[in-house]
Amino acid sequence: MKIRDLKDVIRDSLPSQEKPVVSESYVAEPKQYKLPTEMQSPGAKQSHFELYQGYIKSFNTISAKLDAADRSDVSSNSSDFRSLKIDETYNMNAAYLHELYFANISDLQSEITMDSLAYMRLSRDFGTFDDWQRDFMACCQASRCGWAMTYYSFWLQRYVNCPIDLHSTSVPTGAYPVIVMDVWQHAYYRDYLRDVKTYTVAMMKELNWAVIEGRFEKAEAISKVLR
Repeated sequence: MKIRDLKDVIRDSLPSQEKPVVSESYVAEPKQYKLPTEMQSPGAKQSHFELYQGYIKSFNTISAKLDAADRSDVSSNSSDFRSLKIDETYNMNAAYLHELYFANISDLQSEITMDSLAYMRLSRDFGTFDDWQRDFMACCQASRCGWAMTYYSFWLQRYVNCPIDLHSTSVPTGAYPVIVMDVWQHAYYRDYLRDVKTYTVAMMKELNWAVIEGRFEKAEAISKVLR
């Protein structure tokens, strides 16, 4: 089904609106990922994919609803428009962070070289590559059900680690993600129980440095434009 057709199907499924609509809704389609790793069980992978697809579906529905949302009487205390916008960000981030995560894990030949851009930049901004690893793992353990992320900060003009709670709490502005780790409980409970540290170590052993290197190259290109 084409994007435009999918958008029309979602809108037609919503209650009819007499007021004019704003035709700005977005439509996202789930991507397909192969995770050959044995660090996660087949059941954990399937559950994770289903959650990701659910966020995509919710995002599309919310986006279509926003086209017809009443913008004439909006309150910061309570309004349908506010609720939809908050949910839009939550589900959009959930889908995007999952895609970044799926793409940068599960490389069975995981390898990073000392002359790679990723290695050199992480060593430069954290002191050593090992210091980056320790700081990143600490962020994974510090997240209150959410994510850990290495990102390029357009404000600081360097790479920084941060924990993210849920999908949209404590997300830094001016950030371009280069490494993303899912540390929601559903990501590790099935296979690692409460041991988020062991799960994190397992995922980091199979980081896809080829994918990550491409993100570093894009971050560097963007940074040059903004200087």
